[in-house]
Amino acid sequence: MSAVIAITNQKGGVGKTTTACSLLAGLRQQGARVLGVDLDPQGSLGFCLGLDIEHCSTIYDVMRGTCSIQEVVMPSECGDIVPSNILLSAAELEFNRPGREFLLRNQLSEVQDQYDYIIIDTPPALNVLTVNAYVASDGLVIPMAPEILSLLGVAQIRETIDTVRRHYNSRLKVLGILLNKFNQRLTLNREVLDMAAQIAAQLDTKVFRTRIRASVAVAEAPAHGESVLTYAPDSKPAGDFRALLREIQREYGLGIEG
Repeated sequence: MSAVIAITNQKGGVGKTTTACSLLAGLRQQGARVLGVDLDPQGSLGFCLGLDIEHCSTIYDVMRGTCSIQEVVMPSECGDIVPSNILLSAAELEFNRPGREFLLRNQLSEVQDQYDYIIIDTPPALNVLTVNAYVASDGLVIPMAPEILSLLGVAQIRETIDTVRRHYNSRLKVLGILLNKFNQRLTLNREVLDMAAQIAAQLDTKVFRTRIRASVAVAEAPAHGESVLTYAPDSKPAGDFRALLREIQREYGLGIEG
């Protein structure tokens, strides 16, 4: 049975897709069998890995029940990917039948034995797609940028997590808050770190010891259809993401460690 980890924050621009791509790449480099699931209608995960997401079946078709998850999987250098595109933006209106919270979990159950890890990239919103990700997952990683609005996004996740735990998925655990684009020399970054620790305590978790340092390589990698771990393997962020992966594996015992 695979470990299922959702990368989540209702605030956009905090590095969710970068984190998802990097974890997939790092796990693949360890030899793990990995599946990435894009639940963002923007389709950023597939796009950042160089996939053609406009002319293919997607997670939208899977959740509608018109095809199986095996039929939409696309290979990439970071592992198998279930892509998304703008059609998924209709989910909130279309997925309105009873049990809609379990659409993703039911589909993933068909392939979980084929993978060691499943990484879910969530949309920047607290909607039916995000709830599906939480219901299907064992753990959450919450990336945030060192800015006040990003902190608010983290704080507002708590109610959704509590609801999912009460009604749909009691095993859901917040693995930690991840600081992206971090610069220890800036006063605001240090202040945000202190506030993030307070929010982490409210979520019964912590701030990861690893912080992802800012670098132009992170912005350049998607333009080349790659993760920063393959585009710039010796860069500071690539090293940071490898350290984050070791931290998740060591402290939470999820899956295999290569």
